Amino acid sequence: MKKLNYIVFSILSISLSIGNLFSQNKSKKPNILWITNEDMSPQHLGCYGGKIAKTPNIDQLAKEGVRYTNAFSTAGVCAPSRNSIITGMYQTSIGGHNMRNYSPRSFNSPNFKSDAPLSSYSILTPEGLKAFPEFLREAGYYCTNNSKQDYQFEAPETVWDENSETADWRGRKDKNQPFFAVINLEDTHEGQLFARDNIPLTVKPEEVELLPFYQETLIMRKDVARHLSNIEDMDSKVGKIINRLKEDGLYDNTIVFYYSDHGDCLPYVKRELYDRGLRVPLVIRYPQGKDGGTVNNEMISFVDFAPTILSLANLPIPNYMQGQAFLGAKRAKTPRKYIHAARDRMDSEVDRVRAVFDGRFKYLKNYMPEKPYYQNISYRMRIKSVAEMIKLRDEGKLTGLQMHWFRKNKPVEELFDVKNDPYEVNDIANDPQYADKLKELRDQHEAWTKKYGDLGEFTEKEIRDKWWNGNDKAPKTDSPTVTFNKSKAIIKCETKSSSIGYKKHSSDKSWSVYTGPILLNKGDSLIVQAYRIGYDKSDVIKTKIN
Repeated sequence: MKKLNYIVFSILSISLSIGNLFSQNKSKKPNILWITNEDMSPQHLGCYGGKIAKTPNIDQLAKEGVRYTNAFSTAGVCAPSRNSIITGMYQTSIGGHNMRNYSPRSFNSPNFKSDAPLSSYSILTPEGLKAFPEFLREAGYYCTNNSKQDYQFEAPETVWDENSETADWRGRKDKNQPFFAVINLEDTHEGQLFARDNIPLTVKPEEVELLPFYQETLIMRKDVARHLSNIEDMDSKVGKIINRLKEDGLYDNTIVFYYSDHGDCLPYVKRELYDRGLRVPLVIRYPQGKDGGTVNNEMISFVDFAPTILSLANLPIPNYMQGQAFLGAKRAKTPRKYIHAARDRMDSEVDRVRAVFDGRFKYLKNYMPEKPYYQNISYRMRIKSVAEMIKLRDEGKLTGLQMHWFRKNKPVEELFDVKNDPYEVNDIANDPQYADKLKELRDQHEAWTKKYGDLGEFTEKEIRDKWWNGNDKAPKTDSPTVTFNKSKAIIKCETKSSSIGYKKHSSDKSWSVYTGPILLNKGDSLIVQAYRIGYDKSDVIKTKIN
């Protein structure tokens, strides 16, 4: 537990004072739009060589923008990857590595059953860490999210001006205010494979190409066709978002990102650390179509997204962030050489795998080699092709690579030549010809673990008990105090690394981020609340200015 204490509270201790870092000057800050979709590998898009699904809107975005060929998530599933995106840190270093430790739906919906071994809990982030949009808001940005978060913690009210199913840049009161807007499209999510059974397919099952792991059956073909049909639906929504931007005269004054949160939702893809589970499409369109139609082969990790956005906005990058900017004024001088990724608990099933990729060779470290490759995840069993695959397996009707997923245990180390073995089925870890490469990537993994720490070596209960000091609930943020100096209000909170939100009027829809004394007028009602990620919110403090 001493080592756990060291990792949680020492290695990741963040020595950065945020309050006065950012200039409040709103001028010359670029508008930034993220269009994200779920559970989709790049090869289905026309601009990445896809021949079946029709994706004219994303293809057009690629013609006008830069298409990245080596962009990767930090996990093959959403919540851990989104944790790294919003923090700029590897999920394994801050405790966000287990799939959906924070599931408020398990308490709010009688139809939602959590398979996690512990009841829902938020990770408690290191001192100083804030979700990066809060830094943008402090610098004068209008920040919105539409609407999935899934960060492994409850986002403080100070992170977004608006988080809703309708949120976008149009909520700004000042049309000259720069914005950072995220629009999440869920059409391609794994759940849509079974949720859209009654919606006609736009891709014919007989036209799809099956991975060599899949059985040749109509059910399998229909699920692949459903996924490709969902991709076409998603692409049409991308087109509508772009048209909305154009209608508002903002298209040529906005940096547009399009990407997916990890690889495909299909069996033996999602949740895996193979290339098909980690590689994502990434297209970035710059104002006026700068560098349009070009291809960038630089290695990009999701952990790089937060520092990159701050760099594009010409804002300081907090020294705790583990990623590196790949664009903007603070772009890293040395391109990324390695991709690191992790697999840990997925719903009810516990495992621990780490990956290192150098652009050609993939190294896997299996910390639980006694575990099988396949995990019996109840949510996934709702997919008809998965249920059919299990049935055929049990009947002894799967052969060759179709049984590859169902191997009973794993070696401690695996190595694959992804260029010549794209499905990663030929393990060359024991081939003397690749001994140097094995050592190189093993050393990289060990150096990464030593540098950032890896909470995956501890149980969730051990981590949570340390965060909560052995108590049965999370600590609570101290109530903020308000003092007045003439017409200005000064707010403080004793909880370290807390964020303070305030409203001048009870009718205000969003909480403003407190960065310094607030000028108040007679009749204003000051409403204040403090937040610390992983703590319960403070009490709300209300003051009437007479």
